[in-house]
Amino acid sequence: MSGPGGMAAGPPRRSMDFTGSGKRLLRQFRPERGRLLLMLAVLVVSVGLSVVGPKVLGHATDLVFAGFIGEKLPDGVTREQALEGLRQRGDGGVADMLSGMDFTPGQGIDFGAVGRVLLVVVVVYAAAGLLMLWAGRISTRVITRTVFRLRERVEHKLGRLPLSYLDGQSRGEVLSRVTNDIDNLGQTLQQTMGQLISSLLTIVGVLAVMFWISPLLALVALVTVPLSALVATRVGKRAQPQFVAQWKSTGALNAHIEEMYTGHALVKVFGRQQESAQVFAEQNEKLYKAGFRAQFISGIMQPAMMFVGNLNYVLVAVVGGLRVASGALSIGDVQAFVQYSRQFSQPLTQVASMANLVQSGVASAERVFEILDAEEQSPDPDEAHAERPSELRGRVELKNVSFRYTEDKPLIENLSLAVEPGQTVAIVGPTGAGKTTLVNLLLRFYEVRDGRILLDGIDIAAMSREGLRSGIGMVLQDTWLFGGTIAENIAYGAQGTTREQVEEAARAAHADRFIRTLPDGYDTVLDAEGDSVSAGEKQLITIARAFLSDPVILVLDEATSSVDTRTEVLIQRAMERLASERTSFVIAHRLSTIRDADVILVMENGSIVEQGTHESLLAAQGAYARLYRSQFAAAVAEVE
Repeated sequence: MSGPGGMAAGPPRRSMDFTGSGKRLLRQFRPERGRLLLMLAVLVVSVGLSVVGPKVLGHATDLVFAGFIGEKLPDGVTREQALEGLRQRGDGGVADMLSGMDFTPGQGIDFGAVGRVLLVVVVVYAAAGLLMLWAGRISTRVITRTVFRLRERVEHKLGRLPLSYLDGQSRGEVLSRVTNDIDNLGQTLQQTMGQLISSLLTIVGVLAVMFWISPLLALVALVTVPLSALVATRVGKRAQPQFVAQWKSTGALNAHIEEMYTGHALVKVFGRQQESAQVFAEQNEKLYKAGFRAQFISGIMQPAMMFVGNLNYVLVAVVGGLRVASGALSIGDVQAFVQYSRQFSQPLTQVASMANLVQSGVASAERVFEILDAEEQSPDPDEAHAERPSELRGRVELKNVSFRYTEDKPLIENLSLAVEPGQTVAIVGPTGAGKTTLVNLLLRFYEVRDGRILLDGIDIAAMSREGLRSGIGMVLQDTWLFGGTIAENIAYGAQGTTREQVEEAARAAHADRFIRTLPDGYDTVLDAEGDSVSAGEKQLITIARAFLSDPVILVLDEATSSVDTRTEVLIQRAMERLASERTSFVIAHRLSTIRDADVILVMENGSIVEQGTHESLLAAQGAYARLYRSQFAAAVAEVE
């Protein structure tokens, strides 16, 4: 993992732990135990009624067939006499078949009894359907609430992650996990959870009734189960790595799209559209291949399971026909058994066909869990033990501070510095010298490895981050505006501010004039990128935001490097007013902007090599003088 400005680390490459992630996903439903038990009870009753249905319908078939047979036989004889007569006429096979049926010779079809049975069947299936609908409603509520809590946990987790984690991950990858993966997980659960439970209950219920009707036919039906399990296992193992690759490719593609869209102007200016399109095509091709493999391999599951189900159907029909012929079963029982064989194979096919969805969902769940498992920043001391200066004055002291982004590359070593309240401290030096890192340590975006940083005599590690940062205002080179009005963007720096206070802060930052020239003034709506205003105007808005927060310590990080000369003058005036009577840290490459600083720190390789005023450092003819002369020479060269 790299520090700021380094290459972002790629997505994790470890293999998918399907079982562990699946169990962890199930644990997310613990708060919904009550509703899950209710849903299970409703499903048990619904499936029970669905399982009873074919048996009742088989009884109707027996009534019809018994009436048809009875009508053909002579009236006035008993069932046993009629069977004996058939055997005496040489129709022993027919007699054996009819011996398993309940009929009355000379009596036709009892349509009243058949109607009553059919009415029972209708009531049974209607009740089963309504209960299934109720279970689906419960399932939808349970899943929606669980995904809602998971989103909340991820949101809270992102707020507790250290800056080092976000520096080491591309924004598109993180956004893909927070949005695409959670959405995919929610859709997977909606499509599979209720159906999966229903299918498993159906398998158990149907199997029990099948053994009750005919143990032999039940064993015949079970012959294909090992084959079904073998198909599901083999296909699942081959499909799972492809689903993992699919969602990793999705994250990488989203990262590239987000990056190119954010910097679309630079891409066009430097003529890199073709290279950008080429990278997109490569990432898109990877996603296509991974998605195709995942869907194709998992798609084999359903036709394979249908073949196994049809094989099961043929076996049951053949053996059932033989049992009817021998009189061991009635036609109604065989009809019910054929339906049960379908009911038995169908949920097996459904469970197998849902395997691809389950695998995709668990792959997404693991990516979300990786965020939840990421190492958090060190916890703040609890409110009762958190220290805070009795009065924030702005005195900052660094004592033997050491820091490094990676263990093998020291950056800051044994740095000591004392800044008095109200002083303006300018930090200069070449790129990579540790200037921004020093500010990150002051704000506790990163934690020092050794040494201490004191604010008004209190170690900042003993303060809460919120308490520390509430007294610090920042104006950065990279401005940040959110989608909302200009007034809302300025008010972001302080809670509960009035419109008058917002406008006063804008006037102090020299932003009021350009804001009022906009069509809707302070109510002008900005998009998330702030493209409707210029870079300098964005900077003035962020300075107004800092004015409104009224900080004790002010951090200015290259706030004027990307604006025109006139706007730079306005920003300089605004920052001078903002820095008045505040402790200020100014990071600057343009040395002309920090001439009046109380102290100038010259940093090289993480160490302060010089410190003093502008005049004293020039007189010392050291590192600062070399920097100053190089900028002056560059300015002369530009004029010539």
